[in-house]
Amino acid sequence: MLTLTIGSFALAINHLLLILALALATLVGWRVAKRGGENPESVLFILFLLGLLAARVCFVVTYWHVIQKDPLKMFDLRDGGFMLWPGLLVVIGGGLFWAWRRPGLRRPLGWGLGSGLAFWLLATFSSNLYEQGTRLPELDLRNARGESVQLSSYQGGPLVINLWATWCPPCRREMPVMQNAQLQHQDVTFLFVNQGESMQSVSTFLETQGLNLTNVLFDSGGQLGQKVGSMALPTTLFYSAEGRLLNSHLGELSEASLARALESFDQTQSMPAHQAVPVRNPQ
Repeated sequence: MLTLTIGSFALAINHLLLILALALATLVGWRVAKRGGENPESVLFILFLLGLLAARVCFVVTYWHVIQKDPLKMFDLRDGGFMLWPGLLVVIGGGLFWAWRRPGLRRPLGWGLGSGLAFWLLATFSSNLYEQGTRLPELDLRNARGESVQLSSYQGGPLVINLWATWCPPCRREMPVMQNAQLQHQDVTFLFVNQGESMQSVSTFLETQGLNLTNVLFDSGGQLGQKVGSMALPTTLFYSAEGRLLNSHLGELSEASLARALESFDQTQSMPAHQAVPVRNPQ
């Protein structure tokens, strides 16, 4: 399962684990402080924010060559662009600093921070291990000609699958980014799997937006989202040549966050042997 969905609300599992880790750290720190010491709740929250800030700043610096085309994108956190280790180091370093300055915080903060980090690392590792062990689903979809195609027929090279719909604002915003990536990365196959819409409505959308996408497929029943465990849109999946899930992203991708995700591919892998179907006006 990639997302937790409750009604119209969807939350990526990795984000949920981060929130649970902060809650656990706060609870443990509070319980330990009751036996003696200062309540570390406010410090833990500040460390959490500092960690996120450091993770974002390092991402922006690393991918500045992409972000500089539109500098305001550095403030758009919806793309999920964060660097893990810088944020983690800032949290640990900040915790040590606070513990050194305020002796009453040492034990509660140490227990809280330690339990939160241990839970988050273990849960994230387990989630990634499970996620990356999943395979490309066996599923029949429809192409722009109305023909039945097997999803597995695209296996054999780096594969990016984007689940989208025309009524989804983040999907619409990221489409130009996905189109440019498709043009720039000829060694990667991009599939745009529309969820539950007609060919005519998709054709109209692509024409009015001036988009010319290759490999637009149609999943009228939303089966792919169910099989991969994500009913939220947009969802983007990254598969190896062997059909193994390498990474996933819930929400809008920016040019920078997509560039980072594409780094997981081995660029020496060959393209799958099938005929791409360019789509602008599907009949």
